[in-house]
Order: sequence, then C-alpha cells, then structure tokens
Amino acid sequence: MIPLEKAVVARLESHGEKFELLVDPDLAVRYRQGEPIDLEEMVAALSIFENSSRGTRSADETMVRVFHTTDFVTIADRIVRKGEIHLTADQRRHMIAEKRKQVITFIARNAINPQTGLPHPPQRIEMAMDEAKVNIDLYKNTDELVRETVKALRPILPIKFEEVRIAVKIPPDYASRAFGEIRNTAQMEKEEWQKDGSWICIVRIPAGIQGEFYDLINRITKGQGEVRILNQVY
Repeated sequence: MIPLEKAVVARLESHGEKFELLVDPDLAVRYRQGEPIDLEEMVAALSIFENSSRGTRSADETMVRVFHTTDFVTIADRIVRKGEIHLTADQRRHMIAEKRKQVITFIARNAINPQTGLPHPPQRIEMAMDEAKVNIDLYKNTDELVRETVKALRPILPIKFEEVRIAVKIPPDYASRAFGEIRNTAQMEKEEWQKDGSWICIVRIPAGIQGEFYDLINRITKGQGEVRILNQVY
C-alpha cells in the first residue's frame, strides 16, 4: 500500500450511491490504461468508502446491492476503471505531457517519411500534432493514442510505418557483448556462431532507428562490425 499523504480519491457514482477509493494517482492512471498493476499496491487502504475524507466506509448491503459482492478487489477495479480519478491540475498536466512524449517518441522511432525514407524529427511531429489539434486522452493506452495521432497527422505529414531487415556480422573480439545488446535492441530472425568466433545475425528493426542501430554496432565493435540492409518490410 501507499502512504496516505500520496493518495488521491477515485470516485464512482452508481445507483444513487457514492463509492470512493484512496489511490496513487500515477498507478491508478496506468492501471486504467491496462497495465498489470496489483490493486493492493496502488491503494492507501483496503477499504471502500462512502466518504473517504470522513473515513466513512460503504455498508456491505449497499455494495451488494450495487456490485453484487463485497469483494474489495472486484469493487476497487470497477471504481478505478469506470470512476473519476481526482487529479490535481499539476498532476494532470504532467501525466498528459508524459503521455504525449511517449506518442511522439514512438512515431519518431517507428515511422518514416516515405518521400525521403528518413524518420520525422520529434520536433516536426510535435508541431504537426499542434497544427492538427491532437488531444491526448490520459486514460487511453499508447497504442490507441498512436493510431489516433497518426490518423490526424496524415493530412499534414506523409507517414509510413515500416521495418528494415539487416544482416550483421560481429568480429570475435566483440561477439559476446554484441550478442546481448543486439538482442535487447532488435527482433532476432536468425543467428549463427562462426568457427572463428565471429557472430552473424539477421534482425528486424523499426526503420526510424536505423541510425541509432548503426551507431550501436560501431560503438560495440569500434567500427569493425559489418552491416547490410537486406530489405524493407511494410
């Protein structure tokens, strides 16, 4: 559970009754977006309140009438998913700014301008979002927001999502380190250790991070790695 001073109220009104829960604002929003967060870790008390400021708990008969149960997890889940999370103006501004940043970063890393074959800079994406008056709904997950944002941006920015298949060969002296770092960065399709200790692989990466991937290979191998684009995957 979280400290009481860090909690905000999540409230659901149903059947003429009010039900309140004391929650961590960040965890509650992430839970509502679909992240697998333990309900008991995001609350300040394992109680459902009629009025949390007074410490008045909801009566069992009221919970049974509305929710058909008195189970804390079942009712708390309903309150957080369907109710109102009382965020301060600063909390809401900060969370929306973070979510907006996630959307911009995803598009910049995974999409390209089909006219140039290059990714759009984050600043250009942000300017286009302002121009298109894109609204960031705090309670939607990033995937859903990206789909909505791209749809709004297409009349302004040419955007295409694609991946690139790349063949990589790492010299023996750097193969062990490269193995772990490349696996954490790219989707591995095929790999093979050579008799001389070198390592070769075929990977898929978002087209927008090609430059970062090449920099990674150069950094790991001190410029001795070999990289070859095989084809683009749309």
